[in-house]
Amino acid sequence: MKLVLLEKNAEKMTIEVRNENHTFLNLLRENSWKAGSKQTSYIIEHPNLSQPKLIVRAKDPKKNIEKSVQMIIEQAKQFDKEFKRVIKK
Repeated sequence: MKLVLLEKNAEKMTIEVRNENHTFLNLLRENSWKAGSKQTSYIIEHPNLSQPKLIVRAKDPKKNIEKSVQMIIEQAKQFDKEFKRVIKK
């Protein structure tokens, strides 16, 4: 994964997320909404010729994305804990 910052101002940030697809971008988008963004979306203009772009509008887009990532990490930890519990049976 490689990130390229395309746009950044007080209330909007656009980041190109190279080598990712709908799965990761949807997870990030959903958690950004939960973290309080005004609007979060992504676009993949062409599946073979372009890279996905994540667009976040929030009071502080940087903090919103950071919080979203922490939420994803916590979800993964919870899944790992539950998975380990289940497979011990």
